[in-house]
Amino acid sequence: MTGKMGVTRPNPLQWIAYSFGAKLPESMNDWVRNDITGDHYFIRHMVRAQVPFIPLYVLFLLFPGPLWLRASMVLLGISLAVFYSIVYIHQNRARRLQKNGLPMDLDNDKRRAARESEIDAYSRAWR
Repeated sequence: MTGKMGVTRPNPLQWIAYSFGAKLPESMNDWVRNDITGDHYFIRHMVRAQVPFIPLYVLFLLFPGPLWLRASMVLLGISLAVFYSIVYIHQNRARRLQKNGLPMDLDNDKRRAARESEIDAYSRAWR
């Protein structure tokens, strides 16, 4: 499937496999680069990180007991998954880049420019 600017996108099954950590074909490297380093990478990461847990959430809902208890189990699972997804976002990002044959230190041009600007401002002020 081709999106904007001729970037090859994964089909739904490829995307689900990618969410579980699979490598995508090289023809999708531009899509992977944008997915991991693009402007909205954090939101995409948080959504992608929840996909492997969906079967567990469904299993929690199938447990016997009151609905509030089952919903609490799901909420606890979501909160733990979100916490660890945030804590390990940079390691996960580097590993996905490496797995797809891209440099592990690849970053968004806007964020790189902002970081360099901060470093320059700090250097002018304190050195």
